[in-house]
Amino acid sequence: MFRLWAKEFKDNKQIKDITINDIAKDKNRTKKIFDALDEVCYAFNLSRPVWLEKNISEFKRTDKTRFYQDNFIDSIEFDFLEIQVIEED
Repeated sequence: MFRLWAKEFKDNKQIKDITINDIAKDKNRTKKIFDALDEVCYAFNLSRPVWLEKNISEFKRTDKTRFYQDNFIDSIEFDFLEIQVIEED
């Protein structure tokens, strides 16, 4: 099973979180990550964030990254969105 945990933070406090589970065996890791991020954005009513080079390198290194206002086209009402892979098959 693949699980991704997403959290919104404002003023260094977690204000929302969600865990997305994906049990599909036919999808590769990248597809699971993007599908889970789409589900997070739908649940939190957000536009999809833009992956900047720092997000890509950070995610490759630690399986976790943060999306700030620079990553979103629309204005956000929180400081950052953090995603983290917490389980993989």
